[in-house]
Amino acid sequence: MSTESSRKRKQLNALTQALESGTFERVRRLLNNLPAPEAAHLLETSPPRQRELLWQLLTQDNEAEVLQYLGEEVRGELLKGLSGEELVPLIEDLETDDLADLLQQLPEQVTSQVLATLDQQNRSRLESVLDYPEDTAGGLMDLDVISVRPEINLETVQRYLRRRGELPAMTDRLAVVNRANEFVGLLPLSRVLLSEPGTTVREAMITDEEPIPAHMSAREVARIFERRDLVSAPVVNEHGLLLGRITIDDVVDVIREDADHSMMGMAGLDEDEDTFGPVMNTVRQRSVWLCLNLLTALAASAVINLFQDTINQVVALAVLMPIVASMGGIAGSQTLTLVVRAMALGQIHDKNTRYLLGKELAVGAFNGLIWATVVGVTAAVWFDNPKIGFIIAAAMLINLVVAAAAGALLPITLKRMGIDPALAGTVVLTTITDVVGFMAFLGLATLLLAQLL
Repeated sequence: MSTESSRKRKQLNALTQALESGTFERVRRLLNNLPAPEAAHLLETSPPRQRELLWQLLTQDNEAEVLQYLGEEVRGELLKGLSGEELVPLIEDLETDDLADLLQQLPEQVTSQVLATLDQQNRSRLESVLDYPEDTAGGLMDLDVISVRPEINLETVQRYLRRRGELPAMTDRLAVVNRANEFVGLLPLSRVLLSEPGTTVREAMITDEEPIPAHMSAREVARIFERRDLVSAPVVNEHGLLLGRITIDDVVDVIREDADHSMMGMAGLDEDEDTFGPVMNTVRQRSVWLCLNLLTALAASAVINLFQDTINQVVALAVLMPIVASMGGIAGSQTLTLVVRAMALGQIHDKNTRYLLGKELAVGAFNGLIWATVVGVTAAVWFDNPKIGFIIAAAMLINLVVAAAAGALLPITLKRMGIDPALAGTVVLTTITDVVGFMAFLGLATLLLAQLL
C-alpha cells in the first residue's frame, strides 16, 4: 500500500473512532482536513443519522466543495430542507455545469429562488446550461472556455494568456471563433508555445475536428472522446456558435454513471440509490420492480397450471421443469447482456442487426444441441425412460434458440419503443424463457402422454 493511501486510511480510521467516542470537536477538525472527495465518500458510506451529523460539522466552505462529489440522491437528501437563500452561499462557487446539475435535482421553486439571487451575468450563464437536458452535451458543458480570433498572431495570444494569469482546468486547446462567435477551429497550446510568435492563429489552428453539437447525447459524447482520445472538446449550438466546452472529467462521470445504470438497471434499481438511505425510501423504490416480477412469475405459473393433470400423472416432469427454464434464462441473459453492452458502445446499427441475430441464433442452436443431448441422456438414465429424455431435450433446444432470439431482439425493440433495455430487458426476457420453456416441455409431454404411461 502506498504512503498516501496509508495516510488517508489512518485519517478515516481516526475520524471514525472520534465519531464513535462522541468527541465532536475532534471530528470537526479531522473532517474539515479531509480532501473533499474523501469527505464525500465518508458521508455516502454513513447511515442517515451519522451522515446528518457529519454534514453539520462541515464548514460552509467545505460543504460547497463536498457537494460536488456527492451522489445525486445523497446530495438531494442533504439539501432538500434548505431554502434558496440558504443554498446560495453553498453553491455560488460551483462550476456552472456542476451548479446546473444540482439545480436540476431541486424543486422548481428553490431553483427560481437561487437564480433570483445571482447577478445578471451568472444567471444568464446558468440559464444557458439549464436550457439543455442534463444528459446532453449542452447539459454537460462548462462555459469557462478561452476563445481567440483567427487573424491575431501567436505572440498576442501568449500575452493574452499571461494577462489572464490562470487557465481553466484541462485546457489543452483554445477555441478559434470569428467576430460572430462562430466556431472555426482549434488552436493547440503546444503550437502557441512552439511556433514562431509571428505566426497567425489561422496558420496554426486545426480545422479538421468537428465541434460537438449541444443536443448530442452524453453517451455519444463519451464515445467521441474515446475514439478521438480527447481531453476537451468545444460545444456549439445549431447555428455553429460556440457555447462552451466539455472536459474529460465530465466524460468520466458519464461513463461511470452509464456503467452504474446498466449494472443496477438489470436488478431494477436506480443507479443513484443511496446504499445507506432510509428504509421506507428503499422499500418504495424496490416495490415497483418486485410487483412487476410477481406479475411475470404469475404468468409463468399460469402456463404450468394449464398442464396440471399431466404433471400429476408424470411426477418426473415436476423434477425436470426448472432445468429447462433455468438454462433458457441463462442463455438469454448472456445474449441480452452482450447486446445491451454493444448498444452502449454504439456498435449496433441497422446494417449489422441481421448478422447479429443470425449469429446468436446459430450460437443458441449449437448450445441447444450440446446441452439438450447432455440433459436428455441424463434424464433418460435417471428416470429409466428414453421418452422423457427426448421431451426435455427437445424442449431445451427450443427454449435456447428462442432465448437467443429474444436476447438479441429485445434490447433493440425496447430502445425503438423508448424503453430502457437495461431496465426492462431482464424482466421481459425471463418471462419469455419461462413461458416458452414450460410450454414446450409440458406441451410435448402432454402430446406424448399416452406413450409415457
